[in-house]
Amino acid sequence: MKRMLGLGLVVAIIWFGGSAVAADYTMRISHQLPPTHHVAKALDQFAKDVEKNTGGKVDVQVFGSEQLFKAAQNHAAVARGQVEAAAIVSLSWTSTIPEMAITSVPFLMTHTKQLRQFATSDAAKLLNAKMESKGVHDIAWLVDANDAVFTSSKAPLVKPDDFKGVKIRGFSKLFDTCLTAMGASPSAMPGSEVYQALQTGVLDAGITSLSAAYARRYYEVQKFGVATPLLTVYETLVVNPEWWGKLPPDVQKGIETAAQKAEETLMPKSDSVSAEEVARLREKGMDVIVLTPAQEMDLEQVMQPTVLKAFNASSPDAPKLVEMIRKL
Repeated sequence: MKRMLGLGLVVAIIWFGGSAVAADYTMRISHQLPPTHHVAKALDQFAKDVEKNTGGKVDVQVFGSEQLFKAAQNHAAVARGQVEAAAIVSLSWTSTIPEMAITSVPFLMTHTKQLRQFATSDAAKLLNAKMESKGVHDIAWLVDANDAVFTSSKAPLVKPDDFKGVKIRGFSKLFDTCLTAMGASPSAMPGSEVYQALQTGVLDAGITSLSAAYARRYYEVQKFGVATPLLTVYETLVVNPEWWGKLPPDVQKGIETAAQKAEETLMPKSDSVSAEEVARLREKGMDVIVLTPAQEMDLEQVMQPTVLKAFNASSPDAPKLVEMIRKL
């Protein structure tokens, strides 16, 4: 009787929990985002979907908040095989792949129609090939944000003149050309370091997505926010090519299906900034202004030409990419 009960217990564990059977493959994902960030939540769901799609063959382990590697280390860690995968913010690629800055050209690529077509477009294929040349294989373009909020402590940053003399968080060397053109002093730094810089006065102002401003609690150290659909930031979900190549086709398919679901989950529902995200910041005491189309145009006329000029000069492929995006 005891032997029968013991056998029944083992069968029950395997049948109901699956915990008695080890996965065939491990997929560790490193990223820098806090657990409350919407992309972090999407990656947690991705892990569950992969395990479901592959029948438990893949054990997906997500390590956020820079638990495994710093944001700047994720690319090398994946390329060297120190970790199987990472979500890497598109802006951080620009030092090694200058063409990746295309998504951060102000007001060039923020419409949902463009974003829906981008992941399978020739533009994305060109960028995927460049990431491949850097030792990683991209499996998803996850929209982090297609909006931005300029946060500040002294006065709202609404028009170009408002930026004069402001020490502001920068995004990249290329994007920062437009901040400099408006008279600001940008300092590029990872999102995880901005809160302290704002708190201590190293920076006067920040720029991030609405959701990140909430997740990173900018409302505690910044009084004003100016929201606009300024640019698009992606998290590129990349894997180690050698690890990926050893996976059976059905396992690859299960992961790709989960990745496509994550892409769709994160796709913006409209071209406007999120009223819900604006409301959340206002509830925390931040005075948030949403720019009108006329105010957006005032910024675009100063910001976009400056960045486009620098972008087109950065690579022979840059002008071609701009035209690809404009046709989406």
